[in-house]
Amino acid sequence: MTLKTAAANPSYGTTASGSSFYAAMRILPREQREAMFQIYSFCRQVDDIADSDGPRPERLAALQQWRDDIDALYRADPPPRLRDYRASVQRFGLRREDFLAIVDGMEMDVPQDMRAPDLATLDLYCDRVASAVGRLSVRVFGLGEADGVLLAHHLGRALQLTNILRDLDEDAAIGRLYLPAEELVSAGITSTDPLKVISDPAVGKVCASMVERARTQFEKADEVMARNPRRVVRAPLIMSKYYRAILELLVARGFAPPRPPVRLNKIARIGIVLRHAFM
Repeated sequence: MTLKTAAANPSYGTTASGSSFYAAMRILPREQREAMFQIYSFCRQVDDIADSDGPRPERLAALQQWRDDIDALYRADPPPRLRDYRASVQRFGLRREDFLAIVDGMEMDVPQDMRAPDLATLDLYCDRVASAVGRLSVRVFGLGEADGVLLAHHLGRALQLTNILRDLDEDAAIGRLYLPAEELVSAGITSTDPLKVISDPAVGKVCASMVERARTQFEKADEVMARNPRRVVRAPLIMSKYYRAILELLVARGFAPPRPPVRLNKIARIGIVLRHAFM
């Protein structure tokens, strides 16, 4: 999948420097910023494996090697590609199970391309590829445990659902469809073929339901951030405002084909950073 993690496709975009992730993270103090870019790099690399066109057994083996390397990191014997992570793991209490959950999430696309998962599977996928990234991130930001886990849960799902709606055509082109089976059936769509589904006139009904799910998650994330000091939620707040704006642009554009790409213009991006980072 196009990196659809909350810190990792967020997505992140094709490069960190051109993404909302980069804009949000560059305002952090050096040690936090370095830790977040390590998390970004990890997500980017495992996502690239899942999204490559290499043989599936080779991709599964490469993801297993990442699991082995994470285990080695937590045995204090990291391989060269994770050596610099040791200090961040110790400084911020980053958890092994969250790194492994991200690998598990990326792997969900590898044995076979995901097509119309049921709602429970979609939620598990969102938790692994997005909220697990959030659970690592909130430790770096310095949120308390309870609110940190809540924020990761809600904001991760909000960002991931927005990514799914944004990337309908891109995902379908590589044989993937993340719209839930129950919503397709409710809209009268019986096919799970990605290209057929995204061309169906009723796909807008499915997307409208996904939009409401995403909005609910954004609102719950906002509630968590509102009761925490601004200094510890500046970065996730910027990410939230970027993606909420993208979601509303998608709604304004509509989901009937053709679907031209949607993105925030430079002025809007700068405005979000200024408003939520410095004011």
